[in-house]
Amino acid sequence: EWQLVESGGGSVQVGGSLRLSCTASVTFDTSQLGWYRQAPGNECELVSYIRSDGAADYVDPVKGRFTISQDRSKNTVYLQMNSLRPEDTAVYYCAPWSWSDFPRCNYWGQGTQVTVSS
Repeated sequence: EWQLVESGGGSVQVGGSLRLSCTASVTFDTSQLGWYRQAPGNECELVSYIRSDGAADYVDPVKGRFTISQDRSKNTVYLQMNSLRPEDTAVYYCAPWSWSDFPRCNYWGQGTQVTVSS
């Protein structure tokens, strides 16, 4: 059974940066992986993914601050997060964005906690 391992989270102050990584345990098309997040009391929400045309897409609150990238040779997708805000605090997960029959948060991996303090 394959799994996704997220890492790179931590505690930073407002305006700080973090780089998250998500590595698949088996060879996997990393362009199929998107980043999601879930804050306490909130639903799981999409943050970013790479569309089928190869372009990256982002939810409005993170546009201009977050960048998704991939390294196919390492089965890894990254999320560079800059200018972090308190509202970015959440557990971040990666998941296959097109597999709509499966949960996106707290299912494929353990997630990585991001905490932004003012």
